[in-house]
Amino acid sequence: MTEHVSVSKISNYIGQDVVLKGWVYNRTDKGKLVFLLVRDGSGFIQCVAFKGDLTPELFETISKLPQESSVIITGSVREDKRAPGIPGGFEVGIKDLQVVQAAGLDYPMALKDHGVDFALDNRHLWIRMQSQWAILRVRVRVMSAVREYLDGQGFFNLDTPILTPAAAEGTTTLFETEYFDEGSAFLAQTGQLYNEANIFAFGKVYCYGPTFRAEKSKTRRHLTEFWMLEPEIAFCDLDQLMDIEEGLITHIAQSVLKDCSAELKFLGRDLSKLESITGPFPRMSYDDAAKYLIDLYEKETDPERKELLKFEWGMDFGAPHETEITKLYDKPVFVYGYPSAVKAFYMEPWENRPEVCKSVDLLAPEGYGEICGGSERMSDPDKLLARIQKEGLPEEAFKWYLELRKYGSVPHAGFGMGTERVTAWMCGIEHIREAIPFPRTIKRIYP
Repeated sequence: MTEHVSVSKISNYIGQDVVLKGWVYNRTDKGKLVFLLVRDGSGFIQCVAFKGDLTPELFETISKLPQESSVIITGSVREDKRAPGIPGGFEVGIKDLQVVQAAGLDYPMALKDHGVDFALDNRHLWIRMQSQWAILRVRVRVMSAVREYLDGQGFFNLDTPILTPAAAEGTTTLFETEYFDEGSAFLAQTGQLYNEANIFAFGKVYCYGPTFRAEKSKTRRHLTEFWMLEPEIAFCDLDQLMDIEEGLITHIAQSVLKDCSAELKFLGRDLSKLESITGPFPRMSYDDAAKYLIDLYEKETDPERKELLKFEWGMDFGAPHETEITKLYDKPVFVYGYPSAVKAFYMEPWENRPEVCKSVDLLAPEGYGEICGGSERMSDPDKLLARIQKEGLPEEAFKWYLELRKYGSVPHAGFGMGTERVTAWMCGIEHIREAIPFPRTIKRIYP
């Protein structure tokens, strides 16, 4: 019986007959030859129908197959360096073909350029396109590399609640819902606070799941629902935290290069940009970064650009500022010691500088900006309570969080990493909406 194989394994079957099960991505007619580009979920491969090898009825069927028809193909594998596909270089000579379903002729995602809104309206079909398939394959590898690295470093993966009783990152960025007779609940902005409880049982933990932000941001870096990795570590300071982030991002980049080079090449990614992502990463204080940006602003003569670069100490970085900082290096750069006023309430103040906290952002090069954000966490219960009160947060909702500081408190730290931002950077794409199967933005919740 002829073996059913996946396209990704086809190189192991040169000279053998195989069965492929998939969909017709494209069809090209050349008289006595019909070329089908077939995808099966693991890759794309060229299948060739020669009129002389098939019955007239079957050849006629193949020559009229609509795009996205589902098929089962039996044929012989041969190597051909010119053959298109992902990874390419192989083709299958068709000996038999069974049509599972001939797709409708009104398939909306024809192989041509489509407007962004049209493509997003048809996202359920757009993900079949080679570019989107390649991007999402890279996303999968990013996520598996995360787990490989952290599991190998002795971290425990512990899930945290999606429904929470209070804000963690700011009260203006919450999605609210009624929770039975308990009042309001909110979709989680982060799992961090719960993981701070988990470290006192397990030492090193991470959660990895959907996160929700209701801020009305329209930039190419923002989604209202995204997947965030959040490691948390007991007995960890800011320098140790940066070491962990550095190791993680290096492992992700090298894993993607190794296992997704065909996808990256199809996307036109400059692989040399990713090859340089190895530790150590440069580390710059917020003070030094602010000085550099202020000098840049003062020297700028173009009025439009000068307005974009406007900066003074105490501001958070915008995308233009992050881009300018990362132009200084060919790899990600840590910026640490941000003003407390622009960071979350739980971040540990710097010794003798209460206006600054022990925070750090990791900025990716090529204009991709912040991919990780973290800090040392406040370990003193009195300091934490004072900050909660200053921020006007409900004390009762944080009673359990404050108790963590009463029973064996230790210095600890953690960070969050946005999967879509890292995937977009790995792929070299412009907008993170393509780095998640079904993006949610302030103007889109369909399909």
